[in-house]
Amino acid sequence: MKTIASCVEDILITQPFLEEALSRSIINYSALAEELNAPISAMLRKPVKSGAIMMALRRYNTPNTLRHSLKLKSTLQNLGDITVRSNLSDFTFQNSETLIQSHTKILDQVEANKDIFYAFTRGIFESNIIISNSENKKILKCFINEKQIGLQENLSAISIRLPKDNSKISGLYYQIFKRLAWENIPLYRSCFYNQ
Repeated sequence: MKTIASCVEDILITQPFLEEALSRSIINYSALAEELNAPISAMLRKPVKSGAIMMALRRYNTPNTLRHSLKLKSTLQNLGDITVRSNLSDFTFQNSETLIQSHTKILDQVEANKDIFYAFTRGIFESNIIISNSENKKILKCFINEKQIGLQENLSAISIRLPKDNSKISGLYYQIFKRLAWENIPLYRSCFYNQ
């Protein structure tokens, strides 16, 4: 049988920002209890008092992995270089049998200039090329026979040098993305590359 405490836990697990705010004691329990009253009443199919929800919120224990990960804290304090590149464009092309040949053409041109930012990702149906705005004409020339399905200009890229074992550190990417979201920085696309 579901309880108020289990409903609170179900809601907090799906809303990490809320869970984070509770763990840092920066949230008004009474106001949050009022906000959660309707969804919890719906989950239990009966009216619930906000006081009972507030008590469940106060008793909620944030999972130890979120609260006390020493490895995560150590990694965040010792992140490597952070590089920001601006004036980038993201071209999206539909995948085709000739896309790799078009990609080879732009690689030949990019190879000559080591200062150009360049990233290529291939999905099931489409591929993306992120490149310095100054190279837009070259891209269009090399991909003239491809179907362009998207273009986003004037982007910036953030590169962070992560430790070799970053894939074994649970919550690392969440901490980075959370900070960007709290600062109201929207993400257009995210890519992860291990160094």
